[in-house]
Amino acid sequence: MRIALTGSSGIVGGFVLAAARTAGHHVTCLTRERGYRLGDAPDLSGQDALIHCAFAHVPGCYRGGEGDAPRDFIDANLHGSIRLFEAAESAGVPRIAFLSSRAVHDGHPPGTVLEDDLPPWPTTLYGHVKAEAENHLARMRARGTRAVALRSTGVYGPGRAHKWRALFARYLTGGQVSARVSTEVHGRDLAAAILLLLSVPDPPRTVNVSDLVLDRHDLLGLVQDLTGSQARLPPRADATGLRLPRCLALSNLGWQPGGTALLRATLPRLLDQADIL
Repeated sequence: MRIALTGSSGIVGGFVLAAARTAGHHVTCLTRERGYRLGDAPDLSGQDALIHCAFAHVPGCYRGGEGDAPRDFIDANLHGSIRLFEAAESAGVPRIAFLSSRAVHDGHPPGTVLEDDLPPWPTTLYGHVKAEAENHLARMRARGTRAVALRSTGVYGPGRAHKWRALFARYLTGGQVSARVSTEVHGRDLAAAILLLLSVPDPPRTVNVSDLVLDRHDLLGLVQDLTGSQARLPPRADATGLRLPRCLALSNLGWQPGGTALLRATLPRLLDQADIL
């Protein structure tokens, strides 16, 4: 398959690029080095699929990633995504996979079980942008494009700035760590989900992508086991209000994330990349 990929230098895009090449696909990376910026309408002639992972935001922030420039944020991430989708449609690209976010559901009451087809209820500009991009893809589906939006939870995995780098450094140097529980998925498993959805004849319109319910107490307990640290673990967080994504659509397609075993296997590499080491 010939795949056009945005965001290949990012955390998720990097996993997608590696997985697609390993699977034997020919990947064209839409990057600044190749003359593409989010907001452009590139020539996508001859591509079999578009995977859109790029997102412009304040470093380290997604919710609140607009900083003090909300109009620029909307233009790049919503209008820019729409221009990209329409370029794909004009070129006859039959398949699109869009990296959305569970942030489209932030307005649902605490404790809500998030089904794959649950209507969005965003509360942040980030969530609104993702939800509106999903809506545009839904209209394209009605015209024949096999488009799917992946509502991903938090993504972990090795990289230059992996999400727990500062957390691990703070814990290992005896700093105070607050209680928190969240849902997580490894970037490898998210990439596998994207490629799987590109392979099915009629993918769902929206799917959830999540794996672990992870308390910092347990995560740092694993770090403690690996490092011998005597630093105090944070208390467990109250998980009763967590909005849990159900990933039934992907499960029915045979997707099997790595769970705790993959987390344990990944942690040594993540620790090698912690700021303190």
